[in-house]
Amino acid sequence: MASNIPEERTSFVGRKAELARLEHTLATHRLTTLTGSGGVGKTRLAVRAARQAAPAHRDGAWWADLSPLHDDGLLIATVSDAVGLSDHTLRTPIDALCEWLADKELLLVLDSCEHLRSACAHLLGEILTTSPGLTVLATSRQPLGIRGERLVEVQPLSVEGAGDALALFRDRAAAAAPRQALDAPGNAEAAEELCRRLEGIPLAIELAAGALGRDTVEQVAVRIGSRFDVPTDASAWPPRHRALRTAIGWSHELCTPLERLLWARLTVLRGDFDEAAAREICAEGPLTADGVTEALNGLVAKSVVRRDGARHRMLNTIREYGRMWLAELGEERAAADRHAACFLGLARYAHAGWTGDDQIFWYHRIAESHADLCAALDHLLAHDTAAAQEMAGRIGFFWCCCGHLPQTREYAQRALDVGPAEGPHRTRVLWVLGITVMLQGDYPAARRLGRECTRSAAHDGTDEGILAAAYLCGLTHLMTGRPEASLRQVDRVLRTTGAATPLESAYRLRCHLITVFALTSLGRLDEAVKAAMALRAACEAQDECWTRSYVDYQLALIALLRGDAESSASYARSMLAGKHRMRDSFGIALGLDILAAAIAAQGAGARAARVYGTGQVYWRMVGHPQRGTPELGPLREACERQARAAVGDAAYQRAFDRGRTDNAEVGLAAALQGELLS
Repeated sequence: MASNIPEERTSFVGRKAELARLEHTLATHRLTTLTGSGGVGKTRLAVRAARQAAPAHRDGAWWADLSPLHDDGLLIATVSDAVGLSDHTLRTPIDALCEWLADKELLLVLDSCEHLRSACAHLLGEILTTSPGLTVLATSRQPLGIRGERLVEVQPLSVEGAGDALALFRDRAAAAAPRQALDAPGNAEAAEELCRRLEGIPLAIELAAGALGRDTVEQVAVRIGSRFDVPTDASAWPPRHRALRTAIGWSHELCTPLERLLWARLTVLRGDFDEAAAREICAEGPLTADGVTEALNGLVAKSVVRRDGARHRMLNTIREYGRMWLAELGEERAAADRHAACFLGLARYAHAGWTGDDQIFWYHRIAESHADLCAALDHLLAHDTAAAQEMAGRIGFFWCCCGHLPQTREYAQRALDVGPAEGPHRTRVLWVLGITVMLQGDYPAARRLGRECTRSAAHDGTDEGILAAAYLCGLTHLMTGRPEASLRQVDRVLRTTGAATPLESAYRLRCHLITVFALTSLGRLDEAVKAAMALRAACEAQDECWTRSYVDYQLALIALLRGDAESSASYARSMLAGKHRMRDSFGIALGLDILAAAIAAQGAGARAARVYGTGQVYWRMVGHPQRGTPELGPLREACERQARAAVGDAAYQRAFDRGRTDNAEVGLAAALQGELLS
């Protein structure tokens, strides 16, 4: 069953009654909200409930973590990413999302809605109205206030006797301090008292268990118990909130001064992070880079930070406490400056590494860092517009490939509006904006931006800018049926520029790709093949995947035009493998179309129909019925007619519908392996 529900890394304790109730509620209500105080276990319960409910939903269960979002600017983008939508049109993001979900039967989980309640309520009001097969499970500290919302309050774990709270403590204590004799005299009673003091709140219990590395259960119980006997700033809180606040505050006191400082500084990060980012962002003053590593290990040992392989995560409730201390220290601006500098550095490294064997690594790194990159850009747009313009230009092409076209267009335009009026960084942003609008089908805007980019590049005098502008103009000419103009544009620039740096080589590869496309479109197939094979070899030598995948696509098209359907299918599968590595839905849709045409040309009508059907799934992901250069349309239609004629309309439609209703990954895997059955 298709799903992106987070993996459970620790044991799940108790909640049998809640799970049974949720099973019934999710089956009978379209919107269920798990409410409860911070740390009570809403997210963990939602994970388990969603995993159990997923098989009941034809299109699976999909998880959107809203905790990294500080405002509603990325809400629709985050939900769209979660459900597999990568819209390439000029529609508003909400319209595209509503259309994508309209015929889906899926479970959507929105985790951590409390800080975006109004925006979440508006979004859910839209998609629940237009998507009758949609079921939503939300977690929030407060109800969302939507008509039809079914509330399920998540209570703390039972603390009486050998209740679930004690079971959780014993499980986490065994992991934190395996040598502790939990059944030793005094320890069992102390553990029960500790769970009662902490009101059965799972996060508070886990923090207490994390302190057992150096203290006994009795010592932990005494020390945290003393916190409840002394008036604190949390005395006005409701009892359960006081219990959690007390546990977090006590954990904070157990930390060394440098661990507390790291705790505060880490809160500037929006999502999961690695040690390298923590060292770069948090090392300053008394906290050295090596000190960050030591303090991070200490926070992990105390359960303040959770480690998953090389990645680390801080829960929202703990993050909020650290953010309060960051404000107390007066370090909010300094931390935001370091955060922005770190992710500007990431953008530089990724841009420089586009051509090379780390291309896929950087591609995914940019995709995974989306929330932090947006936060850094927002900060730079307010405080350092030149750096913002540089950053928008360096990550923009990645974002286009990842499918974040609305965000790319917005940030690029903002960077142009507020940044320097000239220079290579501005030229690069013009190029990014032009590519974005071209992919959205706004060809008049693409032509205008191409001309502006060309003028700006000529003023800069850099080969990178000149090559980039030629690629944009050449691609726009191709998409508007002017291959001669396209060929002239890139040929002139390729003859007058060099490739002194790897980065300039990346832009040259793209221009050579335009040459291959233009020659094919003009029917100069021998020249096109020669140019394509030379370009493919250059890409292979650098392990460059993006350009090579489009070369394979073009070789598949040329082979089909020459009547070599078998070679066409081989190149198409190679292209699809590359696009799958990059998770490029637009490229996958193009590749499936050409593969289906090649299969049809081999006389396998039903197999071709199924691949066409899977292709439609991916075309819907990007919001287009079908796209491609103008010459592709007639060929695609001819091959489809051939497939229909081979098996008849009824059999063709059955196979097509099967491909269209397949899970996208399943259909793509079958197409790649050549194991499609009639």
